[in-house]
Amino acid sequence: MAYIEVKQRRDGQSSYVVRWRAGGTRSGSRASESFDDEPSAEKFKNLVDGHGQQWPLGWIRGRGFVENIRTPEEMFEPFALRHIDQLTGVQGDTKAEYRKLVRQKLSPWFRNYSMRGGEGGLAADAIRTWVNDLEAGRPAPHDPEGTKRRKLSPKTIRNVHGLLSSICQSAVEHDPPLRTKNPCAGTRLPRKDDGAEDEMVFLERDEWALLRTQLVDPDARELAEALAETGARWGEVTALQPRDLVRRNGRPAIRIQRAWKKDEDGAPYTGAPKTKKARRTLVITSNLDQMLRRRAKGIGSKDLLFEGPKGGRWDSWTFRSLRWMPAIEGAQAEGLTKAPRLHDLRHSHASWLIAAKVPLPAIQARLGHESISTTVDRYGHLLDALDEEVVSAVEWAMNPNVGMPRYFVAQAA
Repeated sequence: MAYIEVKQRRDGQSSYVVRWRAGGTRSGSRASESFDDEPSAEKFKNLVDGHGQQWPLGWIRGRGFVENIRTPEEMFEPFALRHIDQLTGVQGDTKAEYRKLVRQKLSPWFRNYSMRGGEGGLAADAIRTWVNDLEAGRPAPHDPEGTKRRKLSPKTIRNVHGLLSSICQSAVEHDPPLRTKNPCAGTRLPRKDDGAEDEMVFLERDEWALLRTQLVDPDARELAEALAETGARWGEVTALQPRDLVRRNGRPAIRIQRAWKKDEDGAPYTGAPKTKKARRTLVITSNLDQMLRRRAKGIGSKDLLFEGPKGGRWDSWTFRSLRWMPAIEGAQAEGLTKAPRLHDLRHSHASWLIAAKVPLPAIQARLGHESISTTVDRYGHLLDALDEEVVSAVEWAMNPNVGMPRYFVAQAA
């Protein structure tokens, strides 16, 4: 809360200084404004308290309220939402997610700030306070009383900070510029390996076999098999059509050329896959090929190979709640100690390929990662399965009396 400090001037008169910390936190920067009389100071103190321990909108230090210095359109939330509306090359569901982040994880901290630089503008200290609040799970200044927030993972904080930085940068690039510097620049963020992340779950072959037996519904079991065998994303597999069944170099394969998405209103539609490299062709086993071709019989080339219980698109929430979770509970009753998410079938697929010595670039291409660094970042820790091959290769290179590693011999054969 702001408070008033009475100071004695050299001329014997008193001045009344309103003091507070930005955002009302201990780490917030100190701010103050001076007045010649106590009633004016008290009125200003109430304004600061009413604005969440921030400079009142339109107030310039030492000058008071200045007309048109802070327009409503320059306040954080309307400015941020307009920035999102004007983004190009961004899908509707992504824009909808950005708006959700603004309203839930940004505006409760920043709604009283202007995007214009200077007094009352969003500053670096407020952003640092926000990062600390997210990491600690503290409620926002504008949360309703009693609100509880959970701690956010370092990855999530980095993602939301990236959105905030792009909003602030648009204020810098505004014509004319609203500010000269992006206040997000230089913010120290939690490291990705700090704290507890949602860990990926890797199923061993026997664990997957156990879980598979618990998927009693044939359609659900076959959909899960397709996810596990291809490593493709949920939205890619559930968008497969008979015309996607092809052959590559004489082997059965599927083409990933579309995926389910959502528009800005949340309505589903099929569009291009996640990235350019996500549009790919995957070789598959003859067993999966036979299953998919069986499902393709009697339907049109543009119909879905996998449909929900009532026809049409399989909703992921419906699958998880009605098919996946009951199967996990059944498998746990039989001894499974893990609780994999649907997406963990993709991670498990990658781990099986690594265990079989498949090179990372091949895994990158199969999973549709845009960059090899993504593959390494996510699955590099599994490469200890190749320790024997690494040591054998080094010994062979360093000692002419050592025979060629078995792995090289097998490759040559």
